Amino acid sequence: MIALTAAEIADITHGRLTGATDVVPTSVVTDSREAAPGSLYVAKRGEHADGHDFVDAAFERGAVLVLAEREVTDAAGSPFPAVVVDDAVLAMGALAAESVRRIRAERAQRGEDFTVIGITGSAGKTTTKDLLAGVLSVAGTTVAPQGSYNGEVGVPLTVFAADADTRYLVIEMGATGLGHIKYLADMVKPDIGVVLVVGTAHAGEFGGVENIAKTKGELVEALGEQGTAVINLDDGRVAAMRSRTKAKVLGFTSSPATTEEVEARNVVVNGQGFPGFELVLPDGGPAVPVRSRLIGAHHVTNLLAAAAAAFAAGIPAATIAASLSSQSAASRWRMERTERADGVTIINDAYNANPESMRAALRTLADLGQGRRTWAVLGAMLELGEDSIREHTAVGTQVVRLNISRLVVVGREARALYISAIQEGSWGDECSFTETVEEAYELLQNELEPGDLVLFKSSNGVGLRHLGDRIALPPRAEPTGDNAAEAAASEGNELL
Repeated sequence: MIALTAAEIADITHGRLTGATDVVPTSVVTDSREAAPGSLYVAKRGEHADGHDFVDAAFERGAVLVLAEREVTDAAGSPFPAVVVDDAVLAMGALAAESVRRIRAERAQRGEDFTVIGITGSAGKTTTKDLLAGVLSVAGTTVAPQGSYNGEVGVPLTVFAADADTRYLVIEMGATGLGHIKYLADMVKPDIGVVLVVGTAHAGEFGGVENIAKTKGELVEALGEQGTAVINLDDGRVAAMRSRTKAKVLGFTSSPATTEEVEARNVVVNGQGFPGFELVLPDGGPAVPVRSRLIGAHHVTNLLAAAAAAFAAGIPAATIAASLSSQSAASRWRMERTERADGVTIINDAYNANPESMRAALRTLADLGQGRRTWAVLGAMLELGEDSIREHTAVGTQVVRLNISRLVVVGREARALYISAIQEGSWGDECSFTETVEEAYELLQNELEPGDLVLFKSSNGVGLRHLGDRIALPPRAEPTGDNAAEAAASEGNELL
């Protein structure tokens, strides 16, 4: 991270110094268990815990300063070295903004470029981020988020991992309402902004899909005239964002394109579910082949977005194609495939879910499952608002029409999916409903057979990704020791 003294941190955040402190933190953490010698610990208030209760634990692990909303004292009554602010999360954002400014200034002084790339969309953000980071890392030091760090806490933490030796900074941007993307974009001031798709997930929280489109477009609105807006021309709401930016627009599409766009020609999906295409870039050069190792035709959008963003960042076509062709899934629970020794195949795509990604995963299951017995183990798509019953009903109908062999619906919030499948003609042992994840586990353990192909898909909060992990283990084996602890600690935030 960029070196900042405690006094500078107080000045940037408009905070108040307490305790004797002339320290310079070397890292930033929001979890006391991750504190290490030299850490700045951010004591933020969470939904289930107050970080101020763990300040002493952070200092025991080596923290040297705390960013807090109130003074905290040790057992002897002495205040811990701290910068006290009104809002710790907003203070993190201010520190991140200053860090980006200083990195850009220092690299410019050395005559070196620094490129910040923001990525948003209702689906595919993390996969696109991983792909793009893989391409860019070939050309220079690249910093990208861990997992799905994409909110008001995750974005600053990503920035704090960068320093003046960073050539590319990739930022994933999620939101739960209007103005959230603008806040993040104002923080990091991206040179390139990528918008993937506008979906219906979280529509209830946003007040409708048009507000989702408005929010996603905040990224291209934040770009300056020297920037580049990378937009998906196959999504009408994203394509319409062309008029909302002052930046140069670079579109990507799997339809016939103009010479000024990025195109995927001759898209095919092989027997393993891996998509491939000929990548055409607007540089006048020949098409280059991309043969992806990701599962599912829907990843063509993510591959094209990463290719377009890399091209906007100056990466040659051959480098882009070679990197995209060599990468497999880098983040967990995104079409993650496991082959059990007994012949059962698990596809765990249950990090999150929305109607668009659910349909794409089911189509992939049907395509891969030809000649095999297929299972769709599905949980709720959360935060759909008044559209929830309609969207779950549509998924249940799709499962039947795709001839998926077995459907297991988990949890009362997804019951409309189960009912619609029965009404569409799936009955008997073809369609099952379980109230709990544990009931679903017992059903699968008892009924899976060698050769079966099983898809797990749900929103993050339902927890089917952990059920998928359990089923991916040998029959009747259970997570133990560190594996169980890791599973319990791996909860992530799901932002649109």
